[in-house]
Amino acid sequence: MRSFLLLQDCVCAIPRFRVRESGFRRSSGAFRAAVPLAVVMGVVQLSPARAQGFFDFLPWVQSAPEPTASTLPYELTVVVAGDERRVRQSILDASTLQRLRSDPPPDADALVRRAELDLPRVVDALWGAGYYNASVAIEVAGVPLRIGMESTQAAIAAAAPYRGRARAPIRIVVDPGRAFRLRNLRIVDMRTNGPFAPETLPDYVVKLEAGDVARSADVVAAQTRIIDHFRARSQPFARAPRVDPLVDHPNAAVDLTLGIDPGPVAPLGEITVRTPDSIDARVVRSYVYPEPGDPYSPETIASIRRSISQIEAVSAVRIRMPEDVSGLDAFGRLPLDIETGERPTRAAGVSARYSTRDGPGVTAFFTHRNLFGGAERLRLEATAAYLTESGPGNIVRDSSLREFGGRVSASFIKPALGGTRFDLLMDANATREATEGYLAESAGGSIGIQRRFAERISARVRVDVETGKTRDILGEIDYTIVGLPVSATYDSTDKQLDPSRGVRVTGEIAPYFKAFGSTVGFTRFRGSASGYYAVDEEARVVLAARIGVGSISGADLLELPANLRFYAGGGGSVRGFAYKSLSPMIGRVPIGGRSLLEGSVEARIKITETIGVVPFVDAGSAFASSYPDFKEPIRVAAGLGLRYYTAIGPIRLDVAAPLDRKRGEAPIAFYIGFGQAF
Repeated sequence: MRSFLLLQDCVCAIPRFRVRESGFRRSSGAFRAAVPLAVVMGVVQLSPARAQGFFDFLPWVQSAPEPTASTLPYELTVVVAGDERRVRQSILDASTLQRLRSDPPPDADALVRRAELDLPRVVDALWGAGYYNASVAIEVAGVPLRIGMESTQAAIAAAAPYRGRARAPIRIVVDPGRAFRLRNLRIVDMRTNGPFAPETLPDYVVKLEAGDVARSADVVAAQTRIIDHFRARSQPFARAPRVDPLVDHPNAAVDLTLGIDPGPVAPLGEITVRTPDSIDARVVRSYVYPEPGDPYSPETIASIRRSISQIEAVSAVRIRMPEDVSGLDAFGRLPLDIETGERPTRAAGVSARYSTRDGPGVTAFFTHRNLFGGAERLRLEATAAYLTESGPGNIVRDSSLREFGGRVSASFIKPALGGTRFDLLMDANATREATEGYLAESAGGSIGIQRRFAERISARVRVDVETGKTRDILGEIDYTIVGLPVSATYDSTDKQLDPSRGVRVTGEIAPYFKAFGSTVGFTRFRGSASGYYAVDEEARVVLAARIGVGSISGADLLELPANLRFYAGGGGSVRGFAYKSLSPMIGRVPIGGRSLLEGSVEARIKITETIGVVPFVDAGSAFASSYPDFKEPIRVAAGLGLRYYTAIGPIRLDVAAPLDRKRGEAPIAFYIGFGQAF
C-alpha cells in the first residue's frame, strides 16, 4: 500500500486493465476492477531490487547457504519460455525468493509459504511489463504451485526431506505469452473533453504512442511527464485523474484514454518566511530570488530550497503551498510559506588528502555559523602539508623547515547587509608554501562586498593586501602588493561535489597598483569553465570537461614574486605531474610563467549505485609570455579513477601517468580525495 500512496502523491492515476477470455470490456473508472494493486507495487519495487544487481555476479552472494539442521536453503532457477531476458529480469526484481535467497527459511512449511507469496508478485511483474496472458508456476522440489491452489501439502512433503541434507530445488516457470500493445491512445483535456493542441502538449513530452507495449510503468511515466510539463508552465495543480482502458484480450491490444486536468495558470503570490528566533528572517528572505508575480514551476521551488540551503546556519527548509485552487489568493496567485530550522552553531572537523606526487596534507577547522544572530559565519582553519618531491633545484631543502608548508586562515561572512543581497566578506591568512620550484612565506588579508544577483550568479569586489618573501632559482624577492580584485561566478550545476548537469564559470581580474606601499604593479586574470552532461536520465554516465586560463600583464617575469606566477600540475590541475611543476624551466627547475592553459576531460561511469570508474585525460602548462604562445610544450597525462559514492559526495581515488614522461619524472601518481576532481 505504501507504494500505491507514493504514486498517488505524484497525482498519477494507475492504468488498470480488466482481462477477459474474449471480446471487449471497458473499465468503469480510473481505479476500479482492474489489474490488482500489486501490479503497481511490483513496478515500484523494480528500482530497489536492481540496486542489488551488481552483487548478483558475486559468487559468495549468488550461492545459497549450506544446509543446516535448523534451516532449509534452496537453489532458485527461473525458466522463461522464449528466453525473454527483460521478462526474466523483471521476475528476479520482483521475486522474494530471489531477494531472500541468502536468508533461508527454517523448514519446508516456511519455504512453501515464501514461494506462495511469490506467485502474485511474479504475475504482477509480468502484467506490469505488458504480459496479461502469462502462465506462472513455482515448482518446489518438483511439485508445482499455482495461484488458487487449495492445498500445498504435497509441496511441503516434497521439500521436507531436504532439510539438513541439501538445498531444495525451486523453479519459477513462466510462459509470458504475447505482449499486449497499445492500439489507440487518446489524451483528453478534461476541461474541454477534447485533445490538446500540439503546441500545448508536444509528442516529445508524452513519449507514448500506438504500437508500444502496454506496460503499466510506461503509462505511469507518461502521466508523470505530462503533469511535470504543465507544472513547468506555471500550472501547479495539474493532475491526471482519469485512466480509461479498453482491453481486447484475443488480439492482445489495449485502447487507452488518459484524462488530464492541467489546472489554472497561477504565478507566485506572497512569500512568507519563518525562522527560529536566533536567525534573522531578513537574511533568509534575501536568498529567495523569485518575487510575487513570477511564474511558478517545480524548478523554482527547488531553486528556493537550494539557495536557502547555502546559508550555513540553516538546516531543514520546508516550503508549503496550497493543495488545491481554493488556496489561491484573490489575484489567482500561489502563496508560499517557507519555514527553516537551525543547524548546530558550532562545528569542528579534520580532513586529510594524499598524493604520491603532491604529498600528504591535513586540515583542521572550527566554524561558528551564527555568530551574532544574523547567520554570520566565522571559520578558523589550519592546514599542514609535506612535499614528497622537492625537485632537482633543492630550493626547498635549503630551508631549516625543509619540505613542510602550511596555512593558517580566518574568514568572516556577514550575509544580507541590512536585508539586502549584499554580503560582507573578510579574511586573513599566513602561509608557507613549499613546491618543487620555490619557497614562499606570506601574510595578508582582504575585505570585500559580494552581490548575489540570483541563485546561480554572483559578483564580488575586494581590497587585497599581501606581504611576503619568495625564494627560487632566480633569487629572493621581498614584496608587498595592494590590489582590487573583481570576480564573477555563474554556476548552474545540480550538485556541488558531484555535478552531473550544468556549467560552472568563474573569472577574476585583479589590478595590483604600484602605490600605497606596493612594490610591484601588474594585472592578473584567471578564469575557468567546466561543463557536465548526463548521457542518461539517471546520470549513470556523465561526461565532464574543464578548461582554465590565466594571464599576467604589466610586469616582467623577474619582477613577479614566485608564488604569484602561474604553474600547472598536481591534483587540481594536471594529474600525473608534481604540484606546480609544469612551467618554463631553468634546467629541470620550474620558474613559473605569466600565462596558463590547462584542461581536463572525464567520463564518470557508475557501475553500481555506490561504485564508479572515471577514465580521464588532463593537459596543460604555463608559459613565459602574457598569453599562451606554446613555446613551452603542453604536457598530457591520462588515468583511471575509482569512485565510492556516499550520501554527501564521492570518495575519489585517481591513478594518472604522464604520456610524455621526461627523465626524473615519476611514471605514475596516485591521488585520494573527496568529491569529484572538478
